[in-house]
Amino acid sequence: MKMLFHRNGTKPFTLLLAALVLFIVVVPTGAQDSSLKVSTPEQIKEDFSSVPCEDKKRLEAVKALFDRAGAPSADVTVDKYKDVENFVLTKKGDSAEKIVIGAHYDKVADGCGAIDNWTGVVTLSHLYRTLKDVPLNKTLVLIAFGKEEKGLIGSKAMTNAISKDQAAEYCAMINIDSLGLAAPQVADNMSSNKLEEFTAKVANELKVPFAHASIEGADSDSSSFMGKKIPAVTIHGMTNDWPKILHSSNDQAAKVNPVSVYLGYRLTLAMILRLNVTPCAAYR
Repeated sequence: MKMLFHRNGTKPFTLLLAALVLFIVVVPTGAQDSSLKVSTPEQIKEDFSSVPCEDKKRLEAVKALFDRAGAPSADVTVDKYKDVENFVLTKKGDSAEKIVIGAHYDKVADGCGAIDNWTGVVTLSHLYRTLKDVPLNKTLVLIAFGKEEKGLIGSKAMTNAISKDQAAEYCAMINIDSLGLAAPQVADNMSSNKLEEFTAKVANELKVPFAHASIEGADSDSSSFMGKKIPAVTIHGMTNDWPKILHSSNDQAAKVNPVSVYLGYRLTLAMILRLNVTPCAAYR
């Protein structure tokens, strides 16, 4: 697989670190600021002190991560389909309209799957930690998908169960897949055009380093939602060296740069808050 950076380009991430340590992004959320429990890069780093390296232990580790984030058991389900299990946490809003934030929890045989995709699961847990006490207009659905690596099985099982009428309630899906190496980027070949533009606009307003980067020959869970005519976008944080790390024995916790994960978390948080007050049809 080959990664192509285009449109905005990207600066070497190491050159941005010093500035980012001094400049912590402030998300413009208006009246909700006082309700937000914004995580720090240090708190995110703590969640990589122990990464489950066996695929069979990943789902239980996801449950433990959200339990530490304060998720009540009444809001959590494990949706079981024929051959896959998805972890689902639903935070009900004032309406049935939904914003889905997803990340796959499974891994390939080699390595510990720290970049691909424990970074996504950790991001989901911190988004929940931040928003759990914030009243929302729309219902927030956080999903850790199973068996993404075997062909998007978890996300396809979920979207196949959504009827045409139900699909109209799904306003947008944000997929987090493989942060941890560089600044946030949109995978153009796995994203809806309007949500790509929306992501770039929010990143620009936050002054978050950002780029568009397609990954040839790759796919992710956002595609399952796009196939259902639900707007979706995949955000990753990879460099051109990703083939040396992902799907290999090198995918270890030591490779994760917590600032990369933090920036992906802050960008997604701002997107959720913006989508929450935007008409559901805006990005279709």
